[in-house]
Amino acid sequence: MLTLGALVGRVELELAFAGGVPATPHEAVRVAGLATLTLPQLLEGEPQRRLEPGSLVLLTEMPFRLRGRAEVALETLLEQLALDGCAGLAVSVLSGAHQPFSLAVREVSAALGVPLLITTAPPRQWARAGRDLTERRLADAEARAGQLTTLVQQLPTRAADPEAMQPIADWLARALRAQVLVSEPGSVLAASPETAAEALAEAFLRGHREGLARDRSQGPHTRLVPLSSAPPAPVDDASWGGRVAAVGDLAAVGAVSAADAGNAVLAVARRSPPFDDADLRLMRHAARLLGLLDQARREHRAAADAAHATRTAAVELLLDAEVDKARRVMATQAPGLLTPDAVRVFVVETPQDRRDAVLLRCEAGTAGRALVVADPREDRRILVVEPIRPRRTGDAVATALTRLVAELGADASLGGSGTYPMVMLADALQEAITAQRFALRRPDAVALSAQSTDLVSVLPRDAARRWARGLLDPLLRPDAQGEQMRDTLPTALAYPYAVAARRLRVHRNTVRRRVAKAAELLDMDFATVRDRATVGLALDLLADRHRPERSLTLVGGAPPTLKSLLASPEARAWADNLLCGARGDRRNLLTTAAVWLAHDAHIEPTARALGLSEFTVRSHLRALEGHMARDLGSLGGLRDLQFSLHILTGEVGVTNPRADLCSTP
Repeated sequence: MLTLGALVGRVELELAFAGGVPATPHEAVRVAGLATLTLPQLLEGEPQRRLEPGSLVLLTEMPFRLRGRAEVALETLLEQLALDGCAGLAVSVLSGAHQPFSLAVREVSAALGVPLLITTAPPRQWARAGRDLTERRLADAEARAGQLTTLVQQLPTRAADPEAMQPIADWLARALRAQVLVSEPGSVLAASPETAAEALAEAFLRGHREGLARDRSQGPHTRLVPLSSAPPAPVDDASWGGRVAAVGDLAAVGAVSAADAGNAVLAVARRSPPFDDADLRLMRHAARLLGLLDQARREHRAAADAAHATRTAAVELLLDAEVDKARRVMATQAPGLLTPDAVRVFVVETPQDRRDAVLLRCEAGTAGRALVVADPREDRRILVVEPIRPRRTGDAVATALTRLVAELGADASLGGSGTYPMVMLADALQEAITAQRFALRRPDAVALSAQSTDLVSVLPRDAARRWARGLLDPLLRPDAQGEQMRDTLPTALAYPYAVAARRLRVHRNTVRRRVAKAAELLDMDFATVRDRATVGLALDLLADRHRPERSLTLVGGAPPTLKSLLASPEARAWADNLLCGARGDRRNLLTTAAVWLAHDAHIEPTARALGLSEFTVRSHLRALEGHMARDLGSLGGLRDLQFSLHILTGEVGVTNPRADLCSTP
């Protein structure tokens, strides 16, 4: 839209501000259209209608100087222009004519804020200018309609989506070429660009400090619009600056909205040009849409809080062995979830500031198969209660939580219980807490103590520990070097050396040197899966402090060697349960697994040996992970696959190094 300053700058219009009228305050006034009026029409009482806001009125057929009745009519016209919000009054005069306005008319003009202009251009030039203004206005209207269409298209498919406001903020920032912030007391809901909070706080504070002495045409120009169904007109920095300055930090906008709007607020700022009426209307439309999203967000949060309170109440009832009451509480929210009579409990521990985010990820990962609540007694702990249905396939909840903890890194840990009757949930929780504490000492920070899925738990305790001590005897000597190697091996065998070094807070060359020394003392090659799995099992056996005693059950009374340990009925039952799902898969996953382990977990030679593509081999291994509920990228997953295959098929051999020491008490 053109301004008075732009029209004055067009040579063909020969337009200028009248003598004695300051140009600077009026140059930025926007002109919406042109209205032409002759002096005889004015004297007859025209215009007898409201003029469109922003119109520039052109008065023609003027005498050399206005006097008497004409002067009075002109003063009346100025009053009407002020009431109608017109841009100004231009008078057509002959070239070289003197000032047509008397002092009285100029004083009325100054008092009403309606600028006076004179032009010597012929009428045809102004007719062309009028058509140009009309075309520009139509183009602006079409552009604004397109903007509104695009704005509506920014609405998300899910109104309660936490990121739903960001696309609208990004679009509004582009449309207005401004900094845009959507905030509520204490938090930023959307910002475009990311530095908008700092920029807006600076703009508001600057406007307050400079006050009326600042030239507002130079910016920054700021507006605040509360997000509500019927928001008031936008508020500029002149009225809000003092209240923002009273807050004095980057939360200023949110704090002001809390005091004055009682709601979230849309804040917009830009250097130049000033916001016009169309910009303000666009802000109000955007604020209405943002207000709807904010309402949906609040309602969703209230519903989520109510659902969380329900789940927490149900868990508390289960801990008190009030199973029937817990089932009634959860009947509407999750029908049938607590129907089973058996249960398993997991404990996830994470830093307090990350617990809410991790809680949401746990809920997403368990996908309605478990109750997930924040432990009200411990601000770092999340409880996951999984009802166990008869004849279930796989262990999806444990697998999902194990992967989640691996993704979260060293700050998270996971403990799990065995299967308990539902009325003994409190006992299951205590076992899971104990397992989680034990997990803190394990490289993968995971300890799932369910007896049916843990190889360490099913091996005869005394014999297994005797075997482990015999195998690791060179590392068990009470000297500094042996202690360093014992501390390094669990992590170094489970992770690449660079990752192990970060976890152990030593240099990777130190890790490499200690591992090489341990391999030399044990006469093993840690480049092979077989030797890594064997030593990893021995280390886990010696680290196990919480498992109850088991009777020594070995085939033929054989001495405690690894082969004899794996030949026990308990171990065979464990392997059969672990691989039962994979055996029924039509893709012959166990053959792929055996060849993959024989090639030390390398995909390319495995694919060549099987005559398959690398993609197919990876697909088989992912399917095997699902059947076993194991992560084959971890040492524990590789170990369980290695030994279960040996137990059931004999296709993957196991070594028994240092056989002379394996029977050492």
